Amino acid sequence: MQRTKSNSAEETSRNDSIMNFEKMSDQQLWDIANPIMDNLMDASIQLDHTKHVRDFTERMKVIVTPEYLYVFACTIQPRKGISPAGCRFVLFRRPDSVAIVWKQSFTKVLGEYVAEMVLVYKNDRYLVDHVMVF
Repeated sequence: MQRTKSNSAEETSRNDSIMNFEKMSDQQLWDIANPIMDNLMDASIQLDHTKHVRDFTERMKVIVTPEYLYVFACTIQPRKGISPAGCRFVLFRRPDSVAIVWKQSFTKVLGEYVAEMVLVYKNDRYLVDHVMVF
C-alpha cells in the first residue's frame, strides 16, 4: 500500500499550532494575549501604525493600513474616548487559533463593550489574525 505524500512542513506547523493552543493553560494564553492587546490599544491612541501592526499576520497588515488606523482612531477616540485595560472575559480554543474576549469600557461613554482578538501561531510567533472592539 502506497502512502499519499504530504507536506510535512505544513503539517508540522499546523500540529505546532494545535499543540500550543490545546495544551496551554488559560493563564498562559492570557499572558500572551494581554501584552499584545495592550500594544494594539496604546499604538492606536498614539496613531503609531508600525507599533500597531507589529504582531499582525500578513493578512491583517494588508487590511490595517496607516490610513485605516488613522480613520478608525479619529472616528472612535473623539466619540468614545480611550479604552483602559479590559477585564478578562473568556477564551475560545480552536484547533489552529484561540479567540480571546475582554469586557471593555471607554472614557467618554457609559456601558460595556467587547474587545476580541484571534491569535494564531505562525513562524514561531503568536500573531493577531483578527481584532475588533464593539
